[in-house]
Amino acid sequence: MTKMLKRMLAGTALTALSVGIATAANAQGAISDGKIKIGVLNDRSGIYADVAGEGSAVAARMAAEEFGNAIDGMPIEVVVADHQNKADIAANITRQWIDREQVDVVADVPNSAAALAVQEITRDKNRIFLMSGPGSSRLTGDACSPTGLHWTYDNHALAAGTARALTQEGKTSWYFLTADYAFGQSLEAETTAVVKELGGQVMGGVRHPLGNSDFSSFLLQAQGSGAQVIGLANAGNDTTNAIKQANEFGITQAGQTLAGMLLFISDVHALGLDAAQGLVATTGFYWDMDDETRAWSAKYQEKMGSKPTMVHAGVYSSVKHYLKAVQAAKTDESKAVVSKMHELPIQDMFAKNGKLLSNGRMVHDMYLARVKSPSESKGPWDYYDIVRTIPGDQAYLDAAASGCKIAQK
Repeated sequence: MTKMLKRMLAGTALTALSVGIATAANAQGAISDGKIKIGVLNDRSGIYADVAGEGSAVAARMAAEEFGNAIDGMPIEVVVADHQNKADIAANITRQWIDREQVDVVADVPNSAAALAVQEITRDKNRIFLMSGPGSSRLTGDACSPTGLHWTYDNHALAAGTARALTQEGKTSWYFLTADYAFGQSLEAETTAVVKELGGQVMGGVRHPLGNSDFSSFLLQAQGSGAQVIGLANAGNDTTNAIKQANEFGITQAGQTLAGMLLFISDVHALGLDAAQGLVATTGFYWDMDDETRAWSAKYQEKMGSKPTMVHAGVYSSVKHYLKAVQAAKTDESKAVVSKMHELPIQDMFAKNGKLLSNGRMVHDMYLARVKSPSESKGPWDYYDIVRTIPGDQAYLDAAASGCKIAQK
């Protein structure tokens, strides 16, 4: 046998031994590449920047800091990117993160079209997707994934809160201003179903482009419909712009009610209480609910200079629970971690006795809030009166009724 052949055989044996050791380590439970990498993907410069944006990255880092930025000596790294509210950009970033940068989990992703694209990729590539920003109920319905977990809210929960409350108050005729993409269409459909279930009627609607600035023609159509409620099936700057312009036209003063179907505390802050007072909103989190929410929100405000939205709180909660599961499972392999996430209790400042359903929906209580008047507010960010708690089992669809094939197995 030649010396060269002996070297080749020795090298092959060494490689096989190394692969065997790595495989055995992974089988026993290990961090795949020596670190835990979390990718926060959202709108960092557009209409949802205040809702999510840098605040979501800060929330994820806060969760990592609670573990000392490491688990069993393996560092936790948080990377961020801007999907610009475009599904193709979200998909390309997600592929690059997974294929080239060893990202283990993608978090946040407001904009349902972008989230649906990310859901497909993370499903195919066996990566975990922690959804805080998107609202489409399809994410735990026909587009569900074994590794996709929808954490903070969804359109069914929003409709179960705001639409049900207003319709039960006797405001039974509705007209919609809807953002013309997956989220807005889904929210309009979910709200319509609740209104009709309670004996109300939908008198029409109009769809507007995402990131619209001039709502005058849409609002005039809504005003002309004579509907008691103008439902804003949009979010972020689209919602605040529509509300500001509705006030300029005197729509609410004339007796019609504006319903911001997805209203964030950042929207109220941008509008000011003079413009926002009386609005009804459904939220998964409010900073001033108890000592725990106030303490966490104070830490967040020290870093961001503002109070957190429910998206920010949801990012923190979902990332923290993910890291707890990695620590308990002693691996970052996605299916093992998801299994452990289902097993571990969800109990933090965001979710009290939360539970993960088989379709990936995290069930927790939601809250119906009414925006205070300027005279009722006791200081900065004191914006909400919590009218009532909506139990999680009433806010969210049961997994069997969601249309998710995973849940039906």
